[in-house]
Amino acid sequence: MSAARAPGPPDGVTRQGGAPQHPAPGGGFRAKLGRMSVDTPRRIVLLRHAKAEWSDESDHERPLADRGRKDAPVAGRWLAGAGITPELTLCSTAARTRETWKLVVSELPQRPKTVYEERLYEASLGELIAILNETSDEVSDLLVVGHNPGVHALADALAGEADGDLLARMNRSGFPTSAMAVLTFTGSWKAVEHGVGRLVAFWSPHA
Repeated sequence: MSAARAPGPPDGVTRQGGAPQHPAPGGGFRAKLGRMSVDTPRRIVLLRHAKAEWSDESDHERPLADRGRKDAPVAGRWLAGAGITPELTLCSTAARTRETWKLVVSELPQRPKTVYEERLYEASLGELIAILNETSDEVSDLLVVGHNPGVHALADALAGEADGDLLARMNRSGFPTSAMAVLTFTGSWKAVEHGVGRLVAFWSPHA
């Protein structure tokens, strides 16, 4: 009668040097996520707030002007018509950006998660890029509602390439109120830096 064979290791476990070796927990998932981060196409929409009033209020609390209240919904309809529905919106805490976003989002088919980010107010170019770098790689489409000169500087810095004459048009325009730039790139948000993207659309309500 032959001796009984010792049972082999369970599925997913290999033996090395006589000791069972278990795969690292979540290792396969992390590797898959890493590949997704490298290969995932992403989109950034940069929106400057609509036209604001000059008033006795502090700059942070300036409300939209009548023209701004008319232009912001038009911007929302352009986004909806272009099929762009962001998964996440980062909006400056200034009154004019919050009011702009409220009017824009009312025209979208669904409301994305919105984070009111105080660092967007008066942010430098470097600070704006650092904020983008913090975005979760689960997000593919991101919209930022901010201010000039930061929004224009960010769009220009990220656009390593552009469709047609879009970059020249954007820079000639000075990126007016309610204008939007749409850029695409592939990879992780942590890799966002100068020249990473392609400018694929630029729109303003009075172009």
